[in-house]
Amino acid sequence: MMDEMSTIENKSIEITKGINGLDKVILREIHGSTVEVYLYGGHVTSWKNEHGEELLFLSSKAIFKPPKAIRGGIPICFPQFSNLGSLEAHGFARNRVWIIDNDPPPFPPTVTNRVYVDLLLKPTEEDLKIWPHSFEYRLRITLGPGGDLMLTSRIRNTNTDGKPFTFTFAYHTYFSVSDISEVRVEGLETLDYLDNLKNRERYTEQGDAITFESEVDKIYLSTPTKIAILDHEKKRTFVIRKDGLPDAVVWNPWDKKAKTIADLGDDDYKHMLCVEAAVIEKPITLKPGEEWKVRQELSAVPSSYCSGQLDPNKVLQSG
Repeated sequence: MMDEMSTIENKSIEITKGINGLDKVILREIHGSTVEVYLYGGHVTSWKNEHGEELLFLSSKAIFKPPKAIRGGIPICFPQFSNLGSLEAHGFARNRVWIIDNDPPPFPPTVTNRVYVDLLLKPTEEDLKIWPHSFEYRLRITLGPGGDLMLTSRIRNTNTDGKPFTFTFAYHTYFSVSDISEVRVEGLETLDYLDNLKNRERYTEQGDAITFESEVDKIYLSTPTKIAILDHEKKRTFVIRKDGLPDAVVWNPWDKKAKTIADLGDDDYKHMLCVEAAVIEKPITLKPGEEWKVRQELSAVPSSYCSGQLDPNKVLQSG
């Protein structure tokens, strides 16, 4: 029976070459959904449902060439979000080569039918010069039986000098949407946010739902564990479930900003929306030996209609 199981597992995980010869891992779930992750950046670049429909946005001009980070998919922002610190924007995890852990810790016995890969990142000598802290970052990418995508991050302080370190973090997820003008985000209404377009001034969100008609770059604070993105045209709702990530960044560059981003097509902004599970307002501090564990789970479900409107409550209250 073990031999049979290992054969099935081997078919569900493929290590191959991607764009420009970069190594990537393909996870295949038995019902047909797939995930692709590049070892460069520990970067998920594709998540397709059982019908082969792409659920993540990847820029038409994405550059798969180190040291440039890949534009789209799910970049990992660590150990710094944006320019909130002395490092390059969004830190260095997204432009380092991760390794595959061939002997990862198992799931609990109660968890079955999940395809997963564990990637590891440890600092290089160069990294220690710009951020003098030793760490181990374990990223588990899991594809569930319903096609759900789960990213679990475990970051451990392995400093031997007794020093704690502090960091900010985000899963910078780019969702694929049919038309940004037809999209609503539910679950963030009435919350406080920091507006990155206004020197991170603090405001309170007004209105029933977040819709898009211009550039948006906000850090929502103390957010719920579940956020929904409703795509009216595709009749699809993305549900983000998150643990240990209190903040949520909502970003779309709109037309003018899009034209200034070299690795983003001029019209790409219409088909993307970033909703990023994050910890920004209150950075995390780890003492030596301490580990921080967080996760985000993404699912895509058909939207239910109610008097011509999408009914987010059905989504937000289920599960």
